[in-house]
Amino acid sequence: MRTRQIGRTDLEVTEIGCGGAPIGGLFRAVSREAALATLEVAWTAGHRYFDTAPFYGFGLSERFIGDFLRDKPEGSWVLSTKVGRLLRPVPRSEVPDHGYVEPLPFTVDFDYSYDGIMRSVEASFARLGLNRIDILYVHDIGVFTHGAEATVGHLRQLFGGGLKALDELKSAGVIRAYGLGVNEVEVSVEVLSRSPLDCILLAGRYTLLDRSAVATLIPLCETRGCSLVIGGVFNSGILATGPVENAYFNYAPAPDDVKRKVAGLASVAAEHGIALPAAALQFPLRHPVVASVLIGAADPALLELNMDLAQRPVPEAAWAAFDAHTIG
Repeated sequence: MRTRQIGRTDLEVTEIGCGGAPIGGLFRAVSREAALATLEVAWTAGHRYFDTAPFYGFGLSERFIGDFLRDKPEGSWVLSTKVGRLLRPVPRSEVPDHGYVEPLPFTVDFDYSYDGIMRSVEASFARLGLNRIDILYVHDIGVFTHGAEATVGHLRQLFGGGLKALDELKSAGVIRAYGLGVNEVEVSVEVLSRSPLDCILLAGRYTLLDRSAVATLIPLCETRGCSLVIGGVFNSGILATGPVENAYFNYAPAPDDVKRKVAGLASVAAEHGIALPAAALQFPLRHPVVASVLIGAADPALLELNMDLAQRPVPEAAWAAFDAHTIG
């Protein structure tokens, strides 16, 4: 599989990467056997970039991915995980519901400070059982997760010491790159304007449907030498299912105006004889600022289907036609 460079670093990632949220039990329980089988399908398909986070299953995803990569050849893979949430053990009855089924018995404390980030990295190394993490993303900092008032305090922590921790880790060779892992453009622009990020993992804001990143973030990334890694290419499902009655967009039932836009996209896809999910998977990589697209799955057959869709030809004429049915 082809690779692309992360920012101005010497790190390269495969154009398709493996997203680790589903194997953490997102929305349904995932056995260790199913998780490792899915990761094996990804490896066989050429994925050499794997993304995870402490949040995914409250440690489950990191454990599974660490176990999978441990015996792979040294230097053959790239791994990213995240900072900003610390896991704290609690009784099973106090484990919060964040959409993960049968997570490990922890709760989550937000901490974007210098000490918090250093503690988070140390804990991730222990859960992974690996001696290398290539990329660290500051996870879910911004209004989307915290609301406006709390975000002010979290950004104060990040600018007051969190970014210094990341820079020290990179300078010491503990990591090779760092950035943000978020669902929103605004906080990405704010942090990138003030800090030399290598990459931003942006979920759902640069897709076939949602072009929110185009006006401000992508030009800034080009100027600052910052790569994008794109998650959420199906916008929580609607670009995979089409505008069906129970379609989801942005983690919630899709509103009618979004369904109308997706109906237009589906019509273009049908006119050109292609599957809408195939175009959704391939769209972000058309821009050179995008280094990789993450595909998340916890089922080997679903991952194989998505890999097939990612390789199906899309006529050039279809891309311009899709542009008439977008938001953002």
